[in-house]
Amino acid sequence: MQLSSTQTIPETSGVPRHLAIIMDGNGRWATRRLLPRTAGHMKGVQTVRRIVESCGQAGVKYLTLFAFSSENWRRPEDEVSLLMRLFVQALEKEVHKLQKKGVRLRVIGDLSRFDDQLRQLIHEAEAKTAQNDHLHLTIAANYGGRWDILNATKQLLQDQPELAHNPAAIEEQTFAPYLSMAFAPEPDLFIRTGGEQRLSNFLMWQLAYTELYFTEVYWPDFGSDHLQAAFDWYAQRERRFGRTSAQL
Repeated sequence: MQLSSTQTIPETSGVPRHLAIIMDGNGRWATRRLLPRTAGHMKGVQTVRRIVESCGQAGVKYLTLFAFSSENWRRPEDEVSLLMRLFVQALEKEVHKLQKKGVRLRVIGDLSRFDDQLRQLIHEAEAKTAQNDHLHLTIAANYGGRWDILNATKQLLQDQPELAHNPAAIEEQTFAPYLSMAFAPEPDLFIRTGGEQRLSNFLMWQLAYTELYFTEVYWPDFGSDHLQAAFDWYAQRERRFGRTSAQL
């Protein structure tokens, strides 16, 4: 289990070890071009390929992408349907490329709402790439940070029911292994494209000490130069983790 930044001081460098991204602005990118919102999502898939490759080249070890939140089911039915089809197509077409490039794929979230075909493709993709270690790519799908914490709590009490009568015994190191991202260090850098400045229920526990970077650039336009600009900004941040500047 990776240790929490509230428990230990993690090692840092000029390039984030773990990068988390909310890929926002696909629909608005399309609307500005008088295209259907779905065209923006299709264009956004190309950006994912570009950013995965750039992160692998830059030395990022963990990349976590927020693809579909638990709240996104509220969107128009045709848009949700297209997003599901794009997910299926990406798994069918891209997994062999990820495997070849040493990328390990994981999908986190409540997968029970997905159909059998999609769940099977996810399982197969994770199995095919399980031995890879160059870059750990995690896709958050039907994921919510509050769901993650609640689900972890339920799993903890299911495994250790005696804790319900002794809550004082529950500590971070007891609870954290049940979170979806327990296999990865906490994100060093968070990027949200599209101009919004909020976390939108993404990795609520894990982002406690993450540097937050917001850009007006819509996700379909987000390229390697924009990624490097975020890395340059991150490299200038003073990451104190509760200490003073003089202690660094």
